[in-house]
Amino acid sequence: MKQLSPSTWMVHLKFILQNLSILAAAMKKYFASICLVFMSLSCYQVDRNCLPFHEGAFEFTTIVNGSLKTSRFERNEFFEVEFFEGKIDTANIRWVNDCECILTKRNPISNQDKRPIRMEILSTKEAEYTFEYALVGDTKNVQRGTIKKIK
Repeated sequence: MKQLSPSTWMVHLKFILQNLSILAAAMKKYFASICLVFMSLSCYQVDRNCLPFHEGAFEFTTIVNGSLKTSRFERNEFFEVEFFEGKIDTANIRWVNDCECILTKRNPISNQDKRPIRMEILSTKEAEYTFEYALVGDTKNVQRGTIKKIK
C-alpha cells in the first residue's frame, strides 16, 4: 500500500472538512425547516363553534340509491322538523354538549325509527358544518356529511 505524503494528507483532510461543513450547514437548514413544519402543524386547531347551529333552517344533500337528494330541516331548542320528498318528520333533540346531540323521532313507524341517532359536529365554517352521525351504539356504520345553514 502506498504511503501518502504529509502535504497530500493535508489536502485530503482539508477537502473532507470543507465537505463536512457544507453538509452540516445543509442539515441545519433542513432540520430548521422540519421543526418549523411540525410547530406549524401543532398549532393548527379545527374550528368548532357549534352554538350558532343549534337553531335555524338547514339543508343536507346526500346520495340515496344512486341519486342526489336534498333534505331541508328546521331546528329549535327542543325539536328538529325535517322536510324530505313531501314528507314531514319531527324529532326531539337533546344536546349532550355544545357539539353533540341525540335525535329521537317523535312518531316512529318502524323499530328502526325508534332507535335514536347520535350526531356530532366535527368542524364548523361560516354557514356550514361537517358532522358524523350513526344510530346510538352503532360504531360500525358511522356516516359523515356537511350541512349548510340557510337561515
